[in-house]
Amino acid sequence: MSINELQNEVIAEFSDFDDWMDRYQLLIDLGNEQEPLDEKYKTEQNLIEGCQSRVWLQAHDLDGKIVFQAESDALIVKGIIALLIKVLSGHTPDEILNADLYFIDKIGLKEHLSPTRSNGLLSMVKQIRMYALAFKAKEGK
Repeated sequence: MSINELQNEVIAEFSDFDDWMDRYQLLIDLGNEQEPLDEKYKTEQNLIEGCQSRVWLQAHDLDGKIVFQAESDALIVKGIIALLIKVLSGHTPDEILNADLYFIDKIGLKEHLSPTRSNGLLSMVKQIRMYALAFKAKEGK
């Protein structure tokens, strides 16, 4: 599935709920459905800077596609990173770098997050793109 198809799926999933409390619950559920991150990846190096909560993001290359795994110690943040992984994991570095992540605005995520969580969201997206850049550079060698 393409990144845009996955984004449209997320938008459809969130549009089932009008109330933001229900949407927060959906985020929490998404976070809880995610596989826990192996303790060996919960390192300082995998910690995303700029997040108020602790968020660990780990990436590895699987046949030219980047597979992300993450975890957070905060429920909503865990849901946010789970959403990003759902949309971006399993794609090539170029696909990730060229993706317009319109689903964030379409589901109203940014406007319903506190300023610190919004900054954290931007930091998560930035870190995912940094991984994509690093993998792309590695491919080029």
